[in-house]
Amino acid sequence: MPIHSPRRDAEPGRNGQSPAAKRLARLRARMEKEKIGSILITTLSNVQYLTGFTGSAGSLLVTAGGSIFFTDSRYDIQAREEVSGSHVEIVKSDSMTAAAKRAGRGRGGRVGFESGTVSFQGHKRLRELAPRARLVPTVGVVEELRVEKDADEIEKIRKAVALGSRALEETLPLLRPGMTELEVAAEIEYRMRRYGGEGPSFETIVATGPRAALPHARATTRRIRPNEFILLDLGVILGGYVSDMTRTVFLGKAPARAVRIYRAVKEAVEEAEQAVQAGRSGEDLDKAARKVLRRYGYEQYFTHSLGHGVGREVHELPRVSRGQKAPLPEGAAITIEPGVYLEGYGGVRIEDIVIVRKGSGDVLTPTSKELMEL
Repeated sequence: MPIHSPRRDAEPGRNGQSPAAKRLARLRARMEKEKIGSILITTLSNVQYLTGFTGSAGSLLVTAGGSIFFTDSRYDIQAREEVSGSHVEIVKSDSMTAAAKRAGRGRGGRVGFESGTVSFQGHKRLRELAPRARLVPTVGVVEELRVEKDADEIEKIRKAVALGSRALEETLPLLRPGMTELEVAAEIEYRMRRYGGEGPSFETIVATGPRAALPHARATTRRIRPNEFILLDLGVILGGYVSDMTRTVFLGKAPARAVRIYRAVKEAVEEAEQAVQAGRSGEDLDKAARKVLRRYGYEQYFTHSLGHGVGREVHELPRVSRGQKAPLPEGAAITIEPGVYLEGYGGVRIEDIVIVRKGSGDVLTPTSKELMEL
């Protein structure tokens, strides 16, 4: 089985280490703290984060002394080009089987595995492949490392945000009565691809009229009608990182009721964004937004959490919601997305991505939050 050394030409950090090497060092420090001799990383987004690999099949075995990335022959060339900080081994079996067998060669030490994504059958298979190992379930070990973004990750998110905003802003002038929600979603996603996006980070949401009251609506064949809200929620993948944004526009001249709802949500977004600061909690930000909506009489119609982390995935740690009392670290990328949803009438949501900083938040989303009447 071919084995390749780690890439030596990876982009170094300030201390001479590549991003992957620094991330692996942080993981080993966590392993030492939890007295785990080795750990199997099988969640693809975590594998990609620790290696730089962009393919769709691979597992990683990390020990105190090194790490091995396992994949199959389809990714031989790609893995040698992309993987940094780990040896590459091309195997004929599936990558998890190969990684587990290698872990099982030890003398019965503690071997961690990602319990959140390994199924019951998967765990049974691990026990068969590494019978002498003491399997230790881990939760969120790599995901928690991913919360604090480095400068390169933040720049990739910033570019993804800019691309998503451009796709939306170029689509808005095309909206007219008679277009279907699916047609609008297609126009947005076409522009994502046209400007270099790898694809949408989730299925683009276009919800019109009363359907805008559905927080997780899906685009349908419903046709846009005059004098109603149009809620647009979209994200794009670029450089392995994602964006997420929502804007709500009004087709026609917005009546007083619509203007008041929109003003309440806009002020809630702004209040929460002003509260973003390293050391504050997700609950603190959620309270800031709800306080505004309560003043307008709309708090009961805000039916989901304020936000979530973004990065390699569109929903990742940290959580930004009630009950989340842990302090937000500097470098976390989060969404701020309050909404008001009125059954039978429609809804408004405004969503930005914000980077948590020591002094104040860095709002990445450039699209205006003013009410747009088309």
